[in-house]
Amino acid sequence: MLTKQKKKNEIKKTQRHEGDTGSPEVQVAVLTRRIEELSAHLDKNRKDKSSRRGLLGLVATRRKHLKYLEGTNKRSYNSLVKKLGLKK
Repeated sequence: MLTKQKKKNEIKKTQRHEGDTGSPEVQVAVLTRRIEELSAHLDKNRKDKSSRRGLLGLVATRRKHLKYLEGTNKRSYNSLVKKLGLKK
């Protein structure tokens, strides 16, 4: 589960300016962290179908944010993909 402290750390790493919590970079970073934790949960609990459906929704949301960021700010998109270790 993503605790407040873990979320705060992810936000601090990727924010554009102080107090930034809603930029696409921050949202993608937080979603990526949630996806990683949910994937680890599903490795242990293979039959948890409702969590698998939630994971697919998170992946789709992250993909939409990345597509938006790629269209508006290519440089920021490339640096974020490198920082988070995502595939292009």
